Amino acid sequence: MPKFREIRGRIQGVENTAKITSAMKMVAAAKLRRAQDAIIAARPYGKKLRELLQFLASQTEASVSPLLETREVSRVCLIVVAADRGLCGAFNSNVFRSTLNHIKTHYAELAERGDLDLIVVGKRAVDFFAKRGFNVIASYPGIFHSLDFSYARQIVNDAVDGFIGKDFDKVEVIYNEFRSVVKQTVIVQQMLPIPKMEANKDYAVMADYIFEPNQASLLDALLPKHLNTQMWNVLLDSNAAEQGARMTAMENATRNAKDLVRTLRINYNKARQAAITTEILEIVSGAEALKG
Repeated sequence: MPKFREIRGRIQGVENTAKITSAMKMVAAAKLRRAQDAIIAARPYGKKLRELLQFLASQTEASVSPLLETREVSRVCLIVVAADRGLCGAFNSNVFRSTLNHIKTHYAELAERGDLDLIVVGKRAVDFFAKRGFNVIASYPGIFHSLDFSYARQIVNDAVDGFIGKDFDKVEVIYNEFRSVVKQTVIVQQMLPIPKMEANKDYAVMADYIFEPNQASLLDALLPKHLNTQMWNVLLDSNAAEQGARMTAMENATRNAKDLVRTLRINYNKARQAAITTEILEIVSGAEALKG
């Protein structure tokens, strides 16, 4: 009998877990719809602005703006974007693993000298890198509960102030890019200095542009807008990717819980059948003994 109670308790516990994971899946699905719509709407503008700025950077002297200045890299800042919560599969661990691999591959010497700074976004990223002794110069935990464009501006201000003040010579962003509900890809993207358009790109699309008053004035006006827009797209991408990962993880958890319940019910029925058979044998044996 104690075994029956134990199995029944496990069945009830797993069923309750399945209800929770199913509810979390539905919440994530609702949030994903809004996040997906937001990033799909923002991408075309951000992509076109990035192409224009890269073209202008390729055609303009670096002295026009300090944000175009390419210098010898002696100190680097990485902006790492993760989630505020867990229960989203490998979403956070993929970002952390990619960041550590990127540091080991490209900036191991800088990290050993203490010339690697981090700006971390999301509570999980704050906890992960702070515990491992990285030099975190700015942190933004809890911003995804009420994501707002002002956070993108604050992060960009931290990066721009440090770059212009020559606290670091290069800024990169590492985040999960939303591809689909079941696919998120970790991206490493250079933010500063503004990357130039690749040499093999076709300039024909840009050739007919007339810049008024001039390219330098446009750069001064567009560079802050470009950086804020790119950071906002990163946050939207990461948010959508997080909801997609959580939805998939909770769907898998619900399915696994239901499979476990079926297995436990089979074990319960087998144990119950064995107990009934044992009781019948005991009764029959007792009756035979009385006859004897």
